Amino acid sequence: MPELPEVETVRRGLEQQTRGRTIRRVEVLRPRAIANPETPQAFAEGLQGCELVGWQRRGKYLIGGLRRGSAPGGHWGVHLRMTGQFLLVPAAHEAALPPCRHTRVRLWTEEGDELRFIDMRSFGQMWWVPPEVAVERVISGLQRLGPEPFSDGFTGAYLHNRLQGSQRTIKAALLDQGLVAGVGNIYADESLFLAGIRPHTPCSALDLKQLQRLREALVDVLERSIGAGGTTFSDFRDLTGTNGNYGGEALVYRRTGQPCRVCGAPIERSRLGGRSSHWCPACQH
Repeated sequence: MPELPEVETVRRGLEQQTRGRTIRRVEVLRPRAIANPETPQAFAEGLQGCELVGWQRRGKYLIGGLRRGSAPGGHWGVHLRMTGQFLLVPAAHEAALPPCRHTRVRLWTEEGDELRFIDMRSFGQMWWVPPEVAVERVISGLQRLGPEPFSDGFTGAYLHNRLQGSQRTIKAALLDQGLVAGVGNIYADESLFLAGIRPHTPCSALDLKQLQRLREALVDVLERSIGAGGTTFSDFRDLTGTNGNYGGEALVYRRTGQPCRVCGAPIERSRLGGRSSHWCPACQH
């Protein structure tokens, strides 16, 4: 599943490639991809004729601002879920690159270029939010998100206040989008390694200093992955169809049995809350 770095990579691509473009036509090939409005036709009508004026990311959600002429056009919300991805097809290449069977939504700009939403598992969702409605009212998942990892509100003290007394594992806590937005399995494992904390450590056993170190590790690993364009481990692709480069430098994730890059001990793996966790038995305590 795409996590914060992958979604941020897509946001930057959409910002660069679609900002200032006007959506001429929308075709919904799979109605279940549309979460709002109630019909694909209403979704298409909401976007058609609108100019994209910028993209924001909140957690794993993408939100495009729309303008219809000189008036607000609402917002276009997207969640990639497990396998969703965008592919930008220039008008000159469209005939030579027919849509694959997993293409769920197609959008054309006034220039004739096509933006395809491709989703093999079909869990991705899209919303059109009318201009007079708050985005959070329609995309209700936004209301449950915790702070962004890069925000001023995400500190070691914040983590300590939220987690003191909790008996759940620190790995489960990091995957809770209500605690911190955008983190998933890959970067939880990587940040816990950098912080020297085993994934199955109870939150109540961690002091403020350890949680400050974890916050710094999480920000560091997310920044490095964004710089690498995301991970190679998932089905993620950017707008050109290219996946990221972070996977080649992973410290523990999917390195079961391989020597730790720091101490040489074999990386271990276990299941925690239905998810795989990877850690070094020597470097993490």
